Amino acid sequence: EYEDTGLLLQPQLEGQDYGAAAADGTQCPSVSVSRNSSAKRDCLVVAVLCFGNLINFIDWFIVPGILLEIQKYFGLSDGETGLLQTVFTLCYMLAAPIFGYLGDRYNRKIILGAGIFFWSGVTLGSSFITESHYRIFVLSRGLVGIGSASYSTIAPTIIADLFEEGKRTTVLSIFYIFIPVGSGCGYILAAGMAESTGDWHWALRVTPCMGGLGLLLLILLVPHRIQRKTAAHRALSISGTIQGADEKSDVHRTAKTTWCQDVGSLVQNCSFVCSSLGLTAMAFVTGSLGVWMPLFLYRAQVVQGIVPPCLQESCNSSNSLIFGGITIGTGILGIIAGAEAARRLRKINNKADPLICATSMFISALCLYIALMVAQTNILSTFIFIAFGELFLSVNWAVVTDILLYVVTPRRQSTAIALQILVSHLLGDAGSPYLIGVISNTIQARNIPSLQWSFQSMQYSFVICAFIGVLGGGFFLLTSFFIEEDREEAQR
Repeated sequence: EYEDTGLLLQPQLEGQDYGAAAADGTQCPSVSVSRNSSAKRDCLVVAVLCFGNLINFIDWFIVPGILLEIQKYFGLSDGETGLLQTVFTLCYMLAAPIFGYLGDRYNRKIILGAGIFFWSGVTLGSSFITESHYRIFVLSRGLVGIGSASYSTIAPTIIADLFEEGKRTTVLSIFYIFIPVGSGCGYILAAGMAESTGDWHWALRVTPCMGGLGLLLLILLVPHRIQRKTAAHRALSISGTIQGADEKSDVHRTAKTTWCQDVGSLVQNCSFVCSSLGLTAMAFVTGSLGVWMPLFLYRAQVVQGIVPPCLQESCNSSNSLIFGGITIGTGILGIIAGAEAARRLRKINNKADPLICATSMFISALCLYIALMVAQTNILSTFIFIAFGELFLSVNWAVVTDILLYVVTPRRQSTAIALQILVSHLLGDAGSPYLIGVISNTIQARNIPSLQWSFQSMQYSFVICAFIGVLGGGFFLLTSFFIEEDREEAQR
């Protein structure tokens, strides 16, 4: 299919001449120059999108990186503290379908730019909120989530337009590496700024500057119109029939389907539904770990007598720094390993992608369970098993997105990504931080207040993440039964 998925096709100025040259068995020098220029432009576009993804996920995890200080500043319980990330994620997921609809129909560059400008401005404004305005701070996190939704929904589909399937997994892997890198940098930046300035508010004033730079690069380096590149499109251009392809593209552009029709088609796509539920389990686990793990490690260290209880405004931020470093390292290694495993195993098994995701989820769940069980006696072992748990979770990021991109027809990809974001966050990390906090509060309320029960309440509530991880592995395993048929259907 030759459709622009929301963007107008670029005019083929040299289409007829190139076809004639190919027919003679010769190649016009200008074509080689054009290809080199196009490749450089594509690399610049990907670099800009990766930088934007970095900023996006730094903003996601700025608040978890200074959660202990925020909890003390506003005087929050565990449940109220978890509500911050829950509101962020709820707004993020509710905005995603709207941006998916817009991304399939309107100029994506404008939508991306507006999103970066909006979330950067709100983040900067939230750094000036005082302790008596907790509700406004919660609202600001929700607004940041809306801005982030525009980026996470649309940016991957631009990469899908720029690269054919063979290269797309590699480029998506590079793009998704910036999820754990950005997340880890969020912890490190937040903890570093809070420690160096003595005021956690300064952590929220760095990323808006980065957002301004990202917006400028987007305006200067990303073109307004991007042509979808497929092997069929290249073959047509070589045979000199690109004009016919463009005419076919015009037919597809006029044959728009409604949003309800798109959703109805996606719901019938078993591979899309099952892989989205698997991603939902991933989101539940990563959302809980991302918000609560530094605080959980702090409480474990207090129980072991490694660190004293934090009774002052500026608390020890070493756990956020270490957890941020683990997130970056395991994220990069996991995504690269996942992409490479998928690339190799696809050659011998058409079901390799969902099987890789299922296996990694099962191993991750086991590692996280062991980490929780040894936390009270051996903090070093806890860090090691948390690292392995995050490593195997990170294996799935690029692979899950690639599954979506080849089991869903191109004209529905933005909508599919938006729906996947909606479902995975609605049932995943939208509620998991708040749920963990509420369970922790309930356990503490039923026991005598103490440092021991403060730790154990978080430990017991965290166990649910291991079971959800196993459930996610089951959904990915189920995906493997449908993926071949759905992939062929999408290609037709």
